[in-house]
Amino acid sequence: MTDIFTIGYSCFKIDEFIKILKKYKINSLIDVRSNPNSKFYKDYNQSNLEKVLKMHGIIYRNYKNEFGARQENLKYYRNGYLDFKEYTRSDAFIEGVHKIEAGIKLNYSFAFMCAEKDPSTCHRNIMVAREFYELGYNVKNILSDGSYESQESIEQRLVNQYFPNRSQVTLFSENITWNDMVNKSYEYRNSEIGYRINEEVKVSIS
Repeated sequence: MTDIFTIGYSCFKIDEFIKILKKYKINSLIDVRSNPNSKFYKDYNQSNLEKVLKMHGIIYRNYKNEFGARQENLKYYRNGYLDFKEYTRSDAFIEGVHKIEAGIKLNYSFAFMCAEKDPSTCHRNIMVAREFYELGYNVKNILSDGSYESQESIEQRLVNQYFPNRSQVTLFSENITWNDMVNKSYEYRNSEIGYRINEEVKVSIS
């Protein structure tokens, strides 16, 4: 099973960040930010980051069109925020998946990067990595201490949060399964963190 990593840069100084990538033998960083610049973390502005990574033999690519949290096509905002599951069915997202798969065949090792420290609160995991996990990849979410959390663990955390009394739910609803709770938990998190469009735009697509 092929490993795919995710990482949030806000908990690392740039030299620590590079060490972490090397530790896990990551040679291609996929920036999934829709705006690949940071007001507070200048080292992670696209031009600066790409230059530093190149010095260390790591390829940088920005996939805002394929995997970004802010997409221009309004049909993916039916509830006023980006519907992650719906967007993963788009041509752009699928093309992004194909690019990653092609790179893996060429022995590239990938990490999806965004800002958030906790992967469970970032679209890099809830939208992007989830899809690769469902395709059979071994997703490893790098944490602030340099260790990693599996996607299985992320899902356990989500279910614990949204279904804290799931034994009672299961008792009174025979049809609900673990997979149902996992999928619902992803939906709930999507509704919390999905990029929201303004009221004027929502009216135009309703």
